[in-house]
Amino acid sequence: MSMYQLPEFKPPKISIPKMFLLNSPGGGPNKGLLLVLVISISFIFGALGGAVTGSYFYSEVKEYLGKLNINIPEVRIIGENEYVPQTTREELIIRAVKQVSPSVVSIIATKDVPVYEAYYIDPFGDFLGQPFGFQIPEYRQKGTEKQTIGSGTGFIISSDGMVLTNSHVVSDKGAEYTIFTNEGKELETEVLARDPVADLAIVKIKSFDSFDPLKLGDSDELQPGQTVIAIGNALGEFRNTISVGVISGLRRTITASGSGITEVLEDIIQTDAAINPGNSGGPLLNLKGEVIGINVAMSQGAENIGFAIPVNNAKRNINQIKTSGKITYPFLGVRYTLVTPVIQEKNDLPVDYGAWVIKGSRGEAAVMAGSAAEQAGIKEGDIILRFNGEIINPDNSLARIIREYEPGDEAILRVLREEQELNLKAVLQ
Repeated sequence: MSMYQLPEFKPPKISIPKMFLLNSPGGGPNKGLLLVLVISISFIFGALGGAVTGSYFYSEVKEYLGKLNINIPEVRIIGENEYVPQTTREELIIRAVKQVSPSVVSIIATKDVPVYEAYYIDPFGDFLGQPFGFQIPEYRQKGTEKQTIGSGTGFIISSDGMVLTNSHVVSDKGAEYTIFTNEGKELETEVLARDPVADLAIVKIKSFDSFDPLKLGDSDELQPGQTVIAIGNALGEFRNTISVGVISGLRRTITASGSGITEVLEDIIQTDAAINPGNSGGPLLNLKGEVIGINVAMSQGAENIGFAIPVNNAKRNINQIKTSGKITYPFLGVRYTLVTPVIQEKNDLPVDYGAWVIKGSRGEAAVMAGSAAEQAGIKEGDIILRFNGEIINPDNSLARIIREYEPGDEAILRVLREEQELNLKAVLQ
């Protein structure tokens, strides 16, 4: 069998510039080549060393920041038409919004309302057998029709479809409430519990789907200046509208009113993230996508002053609904004004702190009949200085302290009465 024979190999002639020759024409070393080799080797080893060192320190820094709950965005390949976030903050906002939006819902209230029609009558009747020609309008009911009477926002807090919102969003007990998801899906609901004290309510989706609950953060760890994201059904028309701002203040006390309801809310978060009508009940998020507040009110006549209920205030309600199916609060039974240096000076009080037990502006009793306060011996005009040793002041109100207890708990009240301090024992109802 014959074999293929390869032609004799003749290397091509290559002309090498003199600067790359190992030896110069005179026989000595070529300094140009040595310089190029040194630079090339330095570059290669420098790049390798930088890559290894950078990778090591990146891992170390990432691990350290992770312990501080600060996440470094992962390196990823960007598609041709995909937007590239310009800052780490922007990346975190986009990520948080994508993560939570499917679990933020719109709540629409509908109700059968009377429909009226106009008709006209002649109040003078016929005049000499002829119409007088003077008519006035009258109105009469012509059946009813279902109309939208309100809207708000909520967010899913359990896999079986529990939704947290504001009490004033679902305050009408004669209305029906329907949930719309961000994708437009319509879901029937029922109201499990309303908490008008904290302006919170829990609604249950009736379908048997599995839902993705939002993660609840820790509102006790908030700091002024911290970036927050508000999501809600703005104006009852624009679902899952996003606004971004910072925490402007903490532990505010506000008087909120609307739809015939007036309430005093304590320990409230203030933010400059836009809160609009329809945002009520929606989540206020941190950059990790955790709920740290429930949007509740805005200040009319001001620029970007909104308020949210700290999420830690809602955790107690959520746990009670899951365990007992209802919300209960410890009840003392007094009306009071928190004493401040201004209140002290204006009313000539002996102290500048405490809860001053007085009648309401409309004559409501200072101490409610049959209440724990009455049974403990508290009287109108008393100043409750301490509750189980905790001092009472604007930063630590009586309502805020009592919220940490359960019905049936005992408390020792340090009371100032006519310049004499007393210890009274109350059993919370």
